[in-house]
Amino acid sequence: MINARARQARKIVARFALIIPCGLGAALPAHATLGGIEASVFADQSQISATLRTMPNARYTIHELRAPSGTVVREYVAPTGIVFAVAWQGPSMPDLRQVLGSHFDEYVAAVAASRNRRGPVSVQLPGLVVQSGGHMRGFIGKAYVPETLPPGVSLDDVR
Repeated sequence: MINARARQARKIVARFALIIPCGLGAALPAHATLGGIEASVFADQSQISATLRTMPNARYTIHELRAPSGTVVREYVAPTGIVFAVAWQGPSMPDLRQVLGSHFDEYVAAVAASRNRRGPVSVQLPGLVVQSGGHMRGFIGKAYVPETLPPGVSLDDVR
């Protein structure tokens, strides 16, 4: 009986020993910052060794960074040169501190105040909206600053 419990305990510890390093290494090191300038895209591309695809549009430009891990981050840049929205999808979460920039602390405070600590995250503040969800190896999300959306841009455009 004791040996069976000891074996079971060792199996659980071994699983956590594998999960924790994977979780710590899952976040990508950097992405452009929400509210930052367009030039940050190129620095981020270099830092994470990502491929960059730029898709100009009449109302905004999308810079799509694809990391070697497969995670894709799309930065939406207004004609003013400011990143007004960021969206991501892929097997790992981006570094939200880098993605949200100066908005990160208010995001963390809003999530901490939320009663739902598991499942999808939805933060709706006057100057910041963040929606994030998914599961292991299948994350998706977006963040934007509502007052910086260019004229004629719909929230459905940010994905």
